[in-house]
Amino acid sequence: MVNTFLSCCLMLALLGSAAVVHAQGTPIALRDDRGTEHLFPAPPQRIVSLLPSLTESVWALGGGRRLVGVDRYSNWPTELAALPRLGGLDDAQIETIAALKPDVVLASTSARSIDRLEALGFKVLRLKSETHADVRRTLALLATLLGTPAEGDRVWQGIQRDIAAAAERVPPARRGQRVYFEIGGGPYAAGRSSFIGETLTLLGMDNVVPAELGPFPKLNPEFVVRAQPQVVMGVQREQAAMAARPGWQAIPAIAGNQRCGFETPRYEMLIRPGPRVGEAAGVLADCLAGLASTGDTAKPARP
Repeated sequence: MVNTFLSCCLMLALLGSAAVVHAQGTPIALRDDRGTEHLFPAPPQRIVSLLPSLTESVWALGGGRRLVGVDRYSNWPTELAALPRLGGLDDAQIETIAALKPDVVLASTSARSIDRLEALGFKVLRLKSETHADVRRTLALLATLLGTPAEGDRVWQGIQRDIAAAAERVPPARRGQRVYFEIGGGPYAAGRSSFIGETLTLLGMDNVVPAELGPFPKLNPEFVVRAQPQVVMGVQREQAAMAARPGWQAIPAIAGNQRCGFETPRYEMLIRPGPRVGEAAGVLADCLAGLASTGDTAKPARP
């Protein structure tokens, strides 16, 4: 009986191993955001990521060990520090990337400097995330690419829970107030149709940049003056300069010092459409709660 039991265990183990091999050997067909079809004979084991949000997504989906190189701006999590830095959107280091022999290169749809990689025969998966729906789709696509499709939904559900929890922390007095979220030092802003704008809406805020202007429109400074936002958000290093802009002293958010200035590490998290969108919602909510209680410029703690 013991021998029979051991034989059954051995058979189950062998069947399990065979199933894993079969799953890993199943071809994966994906279409990127340029409409290009890609066929992978198996989940890639050597991945180069040239966009921080994609790097973070791969990591959150459990594929961090497969990253062999990243762009210069990918800085989360800290474990990435040991990986080769491969340039950016406009100056990707083609020869260095090729030498790493990646199974796939993840990049933005706007990255033109890596066209040569495709000419050399490398698979380049180009993705674009501007909305929450894009973030969810990208997570699902990357999870499928990694051979762990269920992970995409797991990460997305976590984002949803974090956003819902953040919304609960926004003071009722803040809900419905007009908000302006500036990208860098301007003149670009996060519009209502962007993933940042969608998060602000879920937090109960009224974005002064309408959806019809697009996700991240370039604005005339006078537009913001006319919009009269009650809260202004952006990177901390630009906060002092805002008050010096012509006419901006009359903006309620500037006059009343109702500003959320985020230090660079947190600001970078806020503008990356990846797995930390839910955490970013919490940072925004905490800032709004701080403004409501103090009336002063919120200065989120350094990470």
